[in-house]
Formats: sequence, structure tokens, C-alpha cells
Amino acid sequence: MSELDVQNALKRSVQTEKNAMNYYQIAAKHMKDVGAIKTFELLAREERDHAKHFFDTYSGGDIPSFDAFINAPPENESDWLSDLEKAIAGGLNERKAMELALEKEKKLEESLREMAAKIADPKVRAVFEENAQSTHNHYVIIESEFARLMGMVHETDIDTFVRE
Repeated sequence: MSELDVQNALKRSVQTEKNAMNYYQIAAKHMKDVGAIKTFELLAREERDHAKHFFDTYSGGDIPSFDAFINAPPENESDWLSDLEKAIAGGLNERKAMELALEKEKKLEESLREMAAKIADPKVRAVFEENAQSTHNHYVIIESEFARLMGMVHETDIDTFVRE
């Protein structure tokens, strides 16, 4: 992978993480359940951190300020936000927001891992791998919160139910 390709991948990743951050910020405003709101707010903060990691690795000069970039209005053409807008129009609730988030996080993790495998620079590859692992952790967090909302047995209670 050429250096230009790597830099383009980093720039796209900064934007993708911002889109994910915006998704969670907007979705949190549509939630009624306090746990769901807190989960989405946490994920929004973590997506901001992911964007910062990619930004700090990106050497292009076309994003002069991280804060200005991250605080700019959402890019509604992104699949994260266009899918969220459709869900809102169809009556967004916690279940729909989390199902969509699970789908998005799974695809993002796969994409980050594929990109990491193509990058020769160990420092840049590590940024993609770390973000892929954190994205996987997001999936686990959402899955756990989804189970709680749906009244499913929580993974921490499984031993109790198995023993009984």
C-alpha cells in the first residue's frame, strides 16, 4: 500500500469515526431509557477519541484543526447518518438504534482489520488494530445493553442460571 493510500485511509477513518460519534450523539437524543442514553453518550466520546488517534497519525494538511473538524455539523451523506435518518423517520427506538449500531460496528471492525492487514508501517498498522479492537469492544457493550433492554439474561448472570 502506497503512502498516499495510507494517508487517504487515515483521512477516511477520521471521517468515519466522526460519523459514528455523530450517530451516537443524535441517537442518544432520541432515547428514553437512561441506560441507553448513557451507553450512546459513552460510545460518542470513544468515537471522538478514535477520530483523534487517526487524526494524530494523518500527515495531510487539509484538516487544519481537529476541534474545528470534529465540531463541524454532521456529514449527512455518510451511511451511519443516512441510515439513522431513515430509522428516525420510521420511528426510532432503543431496539432499532442498537440493532443498527451493532451492524455498523461489526462492519467497521471488519474494515479496520482489513485495512490494518494491508499497512506495512507498524506504527500506523497499530492505530488501525487498536481501533479495530476498541470497535469490537463497542459491539460487546451494545450487545450487553441490548440484552438488558430486551430483558434477556445478562452474561454476568449466566453462571447463576446454569447452576440452578
